[in-house]
Amino acid sequence: MYATPEDKSIALSIQDLTTGYGNKVVSMSLNAALYRGKVTCLLGANGAGKSTLLRTLAGYQPYLSGEMTKVSPETMGVVLTERIEAMGLRVREVVAMGRHPYTGYFGRLTAEDEQVVDKAMRLTHTEEFANRIFQSLSDGERQKVMIAKALAQETPIILMDEPSAFLDFPSKVELMLMLRDLAHNQGKAILLSTHDVGIALKTADMLWLMQSGGMKTGTPQELQESGAIDAFLGESRKYI
Repeated sequence: MYATPEDKSIALSIQDLTTGYGNKVVSMSLNAALYRGKVTCLLGANGAGKSTLLRTLAGYQPYLSGEMTKVSPETMGVVLTERIEAMGLRVREVVAMGRHPYTGYFGRLTAEDEQVVDKAMRLTHTEEFANRIFQSLSDGERQKVMIAKALAQETPIILMDEPSAFLDFPSKVELMLMLRDLAHNQGKAILLSTHDVGIALKTADMLWLMQSGGMKTGTPQELQESGAIDAFLGESRKYI
């Protein structure tokens, strides 16, 4: 499935995209569209290039060839897998860091900024531990805080690299349901990479399947009915 960038429901699109580093190609022939108000899960075997694609979409590295919607970095909230220690900072202070692009040289929050932080914490259910030290949180709580920080940036697009990587199964399901609620009710276009095919099939609105030779996209039902999921799982087992 590929839609044209003229479609108003599309926040970002790629066409015949090749990603990599220098002369090294990581993935190629990638065609996909990221939709507003939907959670899209990016699936692929280890080494398929999921993280490279996300970093490319975020503007952290150039793509090698193809086309991609030009999106300003200020319109994207990015949550990567690297653990952030935030030495000595309380949860609310970490979330408030999402407002720094708007606060000027001295980084002082206005009353409006404070309201945005309040809303981000309310939507992610992090207000109950707002005054705790970030380092004292569990992995699941930390992920919620980082999502709140991304929401505080007030960007229409949120990119997440393996946000459930350190979570137990109930926490993974809770996280996905929260993201789906944010997408549907706040109109966010959310793209996240994951290895949890089962959870993605049950909770995602759209799937991007990275395979050798390109990418398959569609709703979970469409990809299951077409046999694309079975083909993807069969190919992925080769790399396990």
